[in-house]
Amino acid sequence: MDRTSLSLPPGSFVLGAVQFYTDLYMRRSFRSSVLPFDPHVLVFLGDHFDGGPFLSDQEWQESLRRFRHIFSLQTGRKSDMSVYYLSGNHDIGYSSFHSLYPKVISRYEQEFGARNYYFSARKVDFIVVDAQTLDGPVQKKQTSLSWDFIKNVSKVDSLNPRILLTHIPLYRPDDTPCGPYRSSSVINQRIAYATPDQEIKYQNYLSSETSSKLLRLIRPILVLSGHDHDQCTVTHSTPLGDVPEHTLGTISWQQGNLYPSFMLLTVTGPSNLTSTKPEVSTQLCFLPMQTHIYVWYLSQFVVTLLLLVIWPTNGFGCWDRFSQCKSSVTMHLVKKASTPVPVTKTDAGSTGRGNVTLRAAAKKHTSQGPEESAILNRSLNAKSDQTGKSTRLSKSKAWILIQRLLRVVRSVVVIAAVNVPLYMMLLFKDWVDR
Repeated sequence: MDRTSLSLPPGSFVLGAVQFYTDLYMRRSFRSSVLPFDPHVLVFLGDHFDGGPFLSDQEWQESLRRFRHIFSLQTGRKSDMSVYYLSGNHDIGYSSFHSLYPKVISRYEQEFGARNYYFSARKVDFIVVDAQTLDGPVQKKQTSLSWDFIKNVSKVDSLNPRILLTHIPLYRPDDTPCGPYRSSSVINQRIAYATPDQEIKYQNYLSSETSSKLLRLIRPILVLSGHDHDQCTVTHSTPLGDVPEHTLGTISWQQGNLYPSFMLLTVTGPSNLTSTKPEVSTQLCFLPMQTHIYVWYLSQFVVTLLLLVIWPTNGFGCWDRFSQCKSSVTMHLVKKASTPVPVTKTDAGSTGRGNVTLRAAAKKHTSQGPEESAILNRSLNAKSDQTGKSTRLSKSKAWILIQRLLRVVRSVVVIAAVNVPLYMMLLFKDWVDR
């Protein structure tokens, strides 16, 4: 990720922030996911930079410093781990670029070594080729050097199985399925030529002729490639049998792949006594989906702000309502005590209609007294409530809004005071070399 990636001016804040979070993700992934496997060999399949051919020497050195810091190649590298590099089109460009700017090859080789070579590990031979030059005109220097190396390797008599490492994948027909692990649509072949010498300006895959020639001369049991930024598994048919090819996805979350990954290659001893060749197996390992993590953080921040804005000033009053409900239930459960009216002999012995009428009227008057008192109390309470409501409604809406905003600001400040230091501590925990 550099100024050529997003067309941002060098030194801008946005470019610096994007570079920081991109580098931090790859550094954490490498230290937390790759190194714990304790690998004996580490292979980078190209595109160490993004706009490598178009960067000035100063910018290129800055990108190189970032690359080494991301993968801890200065301080975090284990003494028994061998590291190998493949050149990619984002590192040195294609054959048409080499003719105009040969310096891009010399500065790459000065830091990363030869572009065509082979090495052995655990009785397996790894053949590294500079795929960007293979489809160029054979009379050109870089193309001729690459094919001379391949022909010389094909003459080496070795019993070890071979694995071909190429940045640009081998040819496959259009719309060839890539297997279950690919997240984007399949990319078909596209080749652009420069005039007038017809050198390669861009290509998605090596040509069919070049791919067949590579398989015939090197005779690999496995092909590993990059360039596509997404996972793809295909099988090539050869006279010696089928050869699988794994195109590895990017380890960065900023290269159009939501599911970054790396591949673990394991070499074990022969599976039976009759064979002396080691067994090679591969395992695709996925990294966290950083984009989804940031979306989750953003959604939680929005939800927090909404809750702070719409939360009532006095809360939802759940406890007050519960208390009122409890008091009401208590009042209904208490039985009002009644005092018996003493009966005198005169009352008991009287059978006159007048006395009965008077006692009934008195009883009726007595029973209506508390009801009228309750109605009066309710009327007074209603008037009091209406007065309180009118007083509350008379408050300024602007002042209520200001109070609510101040409460939101205070809450955000408190939340930030707790979380920002923790975030910064965790952010730089893996960034500083120890």
